[in-house]
Amino acid sequence: MRSGGLLLSVIILVGCSRMPASSLPATSQTSQPTPSSSNFQTLHIFSKLQNGIVPVGTLLDLSGRFYGTTNFGGDAGKGCTPGPGCGTIFDFNSVKQKVFYRFTGPASGARPYAGLIDVNGTLYGTTQIGGHKNLGAVFAITTSGSEKMIYSFSGKDGNDPRANLTSVNDALYGTTYYGGKGGTGTVFAVSTSGAEKVLHSFKGGADGALPLGALIDVNNVLYGTTSSGGTSNDGTVFEISPTGAGYSVLYNFKGGTDGAYPFAGLTAWKGALYGTTQQGGEHNKGTVFVITTAGSERVLHSFGGKMDGTKPFAGITPAKGKLYGTTAYGGSKNDGTIYTITPSGAEQVLHDFTGAPNGRVPYANLTAVRGILYGTTVWGGVGGAGLGTVFKFTP
Repeated sequence: MRSGGLLLSVIILVGCSRMPASSLPATSQTSQPTPSSSNFQTLHIFSKLQNGIVPVGTLLDLSGRFYGTTNFGGDAGKGCTPGPGCGTIFDFNSVKQKVFYRFTGPASGARPYAGLIDVNGTLYGTTQIGGHKNLGAVFAITTSGSEKMIYSFSGKDGNDPRANLTSVNDALYGTTYYGGKGGTGTVFAVSTSGAEKVLHSFKGGADGALPLGALIDVNNVLYGTTSSGGTSNDGTVFEISPTGAGYSVLYNFKGGTDGAYPFAGLTAWKGALYGTTQQGGEHNKGTVFVITTAGSERVLHSFGGKMDGTKPFAGITPAKGKLYGTTAYGGSKNDGTIYTITPSGAEQVLHDFTGAPNGRVPYANLTAVRGILYGTTVWGGVGGAGLGTVFKFTP
């Protein structure tokens, strides 16, 4: 595992939210987007600190224009050290990328790790740090670039939000990786005007700990995952109502063939919930699993055999009647893969990432637009290391 990808996975596993500047790849000269196959195309290469680097969050499509975030780069600001820059928001029209907004520090938030969501024409997201106590924030930004921090975390209500927000009846729901009564994360709700309520504080034991994936709403019930905790400390799948009532663990991962450490959230598709774990399975290199809302779990695929990829940090994306995802590592160059999988578990690798120019370590969920898949890699694109890419894949 190369230094950039190892650093990212270590950051998540141990919960460190600040990436040392000295550990980042050096900025290189700009390289033009280059098709790497008939189905795959690199659309943009991140290569300048001022324009943002290390895109971790999922892309948001709004009528053919994409909005995304970078965890680093942009304005150096105050309160964003160590590391280069406080992060950015960018937009992209499949031809040209431009910086939409540069975070400047505590007053605006800093280091957006998750992507954005759209609620009635306004975009909402979170930052890992920044806010009044530099413990993270929820922000709103208009499509014209006017940003406002609407809530600032204080620690007891959560600390370090990393997952995409979820909108239910115009309220915003999310998780924090740290903070709360147990110090191992929270589930929270916040109104678009900034009124916040903690729905659940993880205790770090049987109820789960350290949630990383986004919540999903299925019939007015929120479902999510924790990357740790549970009866075996290998993570959980949980449910909770939007009011905060009825929190329960649906499934405890055991760390064996059933999977371990789910980093991504769940995807509802055709009456079932699909997800991934970045460890566990037959080869201890990750799984794709399906689970019912009653808590019956089944592994569809164990990664780590025959170059099919390893360590899926991203979740599952449906497109044109099929399921797609990425692995952060594995494949022919150990730089990650794009794969498809059927509900019966037949998995096929569609693309191997190779570092330059098509990127390496795809982390965020794919975004499907009219059957075409768009995504980002957190490294690769320029030279042997690189600072991330935007790509599209046509199945």
